[in-house]
Amino acid sequence: MDGRDLVRSMKAVGSVGSAQGLRTVRAAWRRRRADASWLPPRGAERARVPGPVREVEPGPGGGVVRFSRSELRVTVAVNGAVFWGWDGAGPEPSYALIGRCPEPDPRAVLEPDKDGGWRVVAERVTVAVSRHGAVEVLTPGGVTLRRDLPPRWWEPVGGGPARWMQRSEVAADARFFGLGGRASGPRLRDGTYRLWNSDPGRPFGPDDDPLYVTMPVQMVVADAATHLAFHDTSWDGTVTLREGEEGAGSGHDRAGTCELRMDGGPLRCWVMVGTPARVLLAWASLTGAPALPPAWALGHHHGRWGFGSEQEVRRIVSGYQQRGLLLDAVHLDIDHYDAHQVFTVDQDRFPKLPVLAEELRRDGIRLVSIVDPAVKAEPGNAVFDAGTDEEAFVRDAAGRLVRGVVWPGEAVHPDFTHARVRQWWGRLYQERLAQGFSGFWHDMNEPTSFAAFGESTLPRSARHALEGRGGDHREAHNVYALCMARAAYEGLRELAPQERPFVFSRSGWAGMQRYGGSWSGDVATGWPGLRASLSLVMGLGLCGVPYSGPDVGGYDGSPSPELYLRWFQLGSYLPLFRTHASHRAGRREPWEFGADVLEHARVALVERRRLLPYFVTLAHLARRTGAPYVRPLWWSAPEDRSLRDCEDAFLLGDCLLVAPVLDPGADRRAVQLPRGRWYDTATGQAYEGPGQVLVDAPLSRIPVLARAGAVIPVRGADGGLELEVWAPARGRVGGGLVVPDAGDGWDEPEVERYVARWEDSRVVVEREGEDGLSEPPHPVRVRGLGTG
Repeated sequence: MDGRDLVRSMKAVGSVGSAQGLRTVRAAWRRRRADASWLPPRGAERARVPGPVREVEPGPGGGVVRFSRSELRVTVAVNGAVFWGWDGAGPEPSYALIGRCPEPDPRAVLEPDKDGGWRVVAERVTVAVSRHGAVEVLTPGGVTLRRDLPPRWWEPVGGGPARWMQRSEVAADARFFGLGGRASGPRLRDGTYRLWNSDPGRPFGPDDDPLYVTMPVQMVVADAATHLAFHDTSWDGTVTLREGEEGAGSGHDRAGTCELRMDGGPLRCWVMVGTPARVLLAWASLTGAPALPPAWALGHHHGRWGFGSEQEVRRIVSGYQQRGLLLDAVHLDIDHYDAHQVFTVDQDRFPKLPVLAEELRRDGIRLVSIVDPAVKAEPGNAVFDAGTDEEAFVRDAAGRLVRGVVWPGEAVHPDFTHARVRQWWGRLYQERLAQGFSGFWHDMNEPTSFAAFGESTLPRSARHALEGRGGDHREAHNVYALCMARAAYEGLRELAPQERPFVFSRSGWAGMQRYGGSWSGDVATGWPGLRASLSLVMGLGLCGVPYSGPDVGGYDGSPSPELYLRWFQLGSYLPLFRTHASHRAGRREPWEFGADVLEHARVALVERRRLLPYFVTLAHLARRTGAPYVRPLWWSAPEDRSLRDCEDAFLLGDCLLVAPVLDPGADRRAVQLPRGRWYDTATGQAYEGPGQVLVDAPLSRIPVLARAGAVIPVRGADGGLELEVWAPARGRVGGGLVVPDAGDGWDEPEVERYVARWEDSRVVVEREGEDGLSEPPHPVRVRGLGTG
């Protein structure tokens, strides 16, 4: 017995309470025994490298290069994406990919290269393979974007998964982004980042890592081009990043480096090259288009762990209505369950939940339910009994149920890596729909299982179906939440085929955007937590997950009125705009922070409602192009190094620049502007970029600037769609895209394209169509006149 674990066990019993504390102690020792029994010790290992080239075999889009101790398959797809896999690894099976892989590019040619190497030459990219196994990605002009050195494997002598390491070099000027939701981002500094979805077990800040969503997805931005690299393995691992340095040493550049170390799984990689927009379009074509949220999900949400009763929900909703505050959804946490058991309702505190849901819906407010994967392991629990009959739950190598501890106590977890189990779980959402819920919020799905010590998750030796291949939790852990989201999304498509499902999840993996979005999880209340909130949203967007947002105000504690308001103002420009907190935290209703905060929050809510057609347009464009709603300032100018290092502002689509206030006491702030003219939307003052400007940021608002020439769809005074046009600079042409949407159906509305230009002394706005230019079908309001 480890003495430190014994101490932790005693503390757990004392701090959590005797019953639950004892359960967490038993769960921790049970997990440790299971892994000791069923995971073979690694023992002696043999190191291996590819060795020299022996032969090549051309194939569609590239070919196979065989080395003395391994082989490498290289394929360039028609969309320009590059795939390579070692030791015979192909693109499939993969949890990240959707549908069929893109077709190989028939024009890509495998040909000899210098020094005994080979290369695949395609229109958008060249892939060079050295005679010892280094893989280099180059632009058509011959500039190296990424060089992967020959990999190394460590194979257990007695058999089992091989560990591997891949070291890569990038340009000295390159900057790293991505790797999922990272609180310290969005730009990733030098350091080591773990690839293992983790519940930190407490409210987190910028220094906490890893968190709930980790992905082996890197966006690398350099002068020559942007590229996205995805190492498609779901095993535990680390990524160590080190930025380069120009002119280091004796006048020579030092390359940036990335070292990936994985505990197992295939060594295979996808690389996409181009502009950020082109890269994420290719990523979406590979991993699936982002799910389209219903229009109401782009409004304002209010939640709390601890509403406690129907009366409390009605009181909160009435508070919004009496004060004329806009509200689109109310979220119910685990306290509305019967003893924390999923797919149940506490009939004492919520005796007429469907009636409440219908009352709220008549007022334009939807109910959203939390859904946890853990099922109370107790005969008589309907979900447990049905899941037992279905053989749905995760088992150990001896065939016994794996029991953990979550909110309902002793619990079991469905194996979402089995198609039959996903179908069974998806049907259970019928109970939620019958209760009147319109949306679903997945929590605790890393998966989390409380433990007095060690990892708070399932044993690594726990067995999973993995779509019939079979395997254990080492491979299934990171894709568990992804598969749960798939179960819900596909189940809801069957149960309510006329409505777009609304699912968002605390955890996930590459491809999770197919089924919904994410939220920050338990971000700590405080100014650092506010800054981390923005980092998470931007980082997830660059990994292909466009819909996300934080708990406004932070999950714990009591924010000051100023902090709450600044968080609220930031949230009003993020895709998921939700206030939420723990039952032990202070209130989060706007009227709890004084009259001034109430009025300023009202302004933010009105502006969010006014911009709803723009958010709907961004949602449709994200589905069609993969572009996130929230974009870094360098999105359209990745070659601008000053923008690469800017992390305290963002672009909302192409039209707006949002500069939130992230520090206490600030009433002005510096804003780094991309090239072009920008208008302060509050004052109309024009600024010229590129460069830095100082703008007013009174407590009543945060700076929002509109790009000159932007055509923005907004909600008019009569509730209809209106075009807000910001005057282009003289001699320049502007424009914008609009996607009108009824709200919840599956129709694919046409993308309307508009141009704005000066004609003599007035700004003319016209719609572009197949038959040429025409008058807009919506009212037009031009702003920014008199500054041209």
